[in-house]
Amino acid sequence: MGMLDGKVAIITGATSGIGSRTAELFVGEGAKVVFTGRRRAQGDAVAARLGANARFVQADATVEADWVRVVGEAVAAYGRLDCLFNNAGGPAPTGSITSVPVDGFDAAMALLVRSVMLGMKHAAPIMMRQRSGSIVNNGSVAAHQAGYSSSMIYSAAKAAVNQLSRCAAMELGEHGVRVNSVSPGAIATGILAKALGMEAGPADALAEQMKEGFAKAQPIPRAGVPDDIAQCVAWLASDRSTFVNGIDIVVDGGLIGGRMYSPHQESLRQARAAFGIEKG
Repeated sequence: MGMLDGKVAIITGATSGIGSRTAELFVGEGAKVVFTGRRRAQGDAVAARLGANARFVQADATVEADWVRVVGEAVAAYGRLDCLFNNAGGPAPTGSITSVPVDGFDAAMALLVRSVMLGMKHAAPIMMRQRSGSIVNNGSVAAHQAGYSSSMIYSAAKAAVNQLSRCAAMELGEHGVRVNSVSPGAIATGILAKALGMEAGPADALAEQMKEGFAKAQPIPRAGVPDDIAQCVAWLASDRSTFVNGIDIVVDGGLIGGRMYSPHQESLRQARAAFGIEKG
């Protein structure tokens, strides 16, 4: 018996990375999944790999008409909607606040924030009628601390996602619908390469190469992987978390917890040496 037996889920941005792995896990745990993305070839390939309980719908998460279509197809096919994972995302403009392009800012906010709002807008009425449902929005450690993204615009957008999630949770919780967010840390996907200007396909292929560098970023000595986020999302979507509402779960191996122990001890050793203090 799977953790998500009988559940129906929509997962956006699921043609690669975190979204693809989450769709795979949901199907493995017994859910029926409608997943979206803008790249048809990749979406069709994921659907073929996941089998009959996964259905790909090509859609742009920033477009309201696409959301009406996606939610409508899910309900028409399966009769209900139990989980929405607002995962669609991508890079935002890098560089100084003094040089942010307005069109790039607007596009990033549409992809990272408007898409989340639209997903909740169109999934919530169905879940409210059911008196049950779980919405999970993909945040970021960059929402919590400056300097944890290549883009300050990305950080600001993810902070908006986390706060929007809390606000929606306070409303929808009264109707039995939970809203939470998950904030990934250094996860080996193609998003960093995309932010630096690489095309999506080649960027996704670099995920494995990123693991060595990311393994040094936090106390847990390995890179984060999409499955780390998928497991948390699956738990939030399941009936094992029915009293969890309005929170952000940071999944980062301790990245933003503070200064790592070993470098801190080394800095103290150097300070003692500089002051001529013998270690007692």
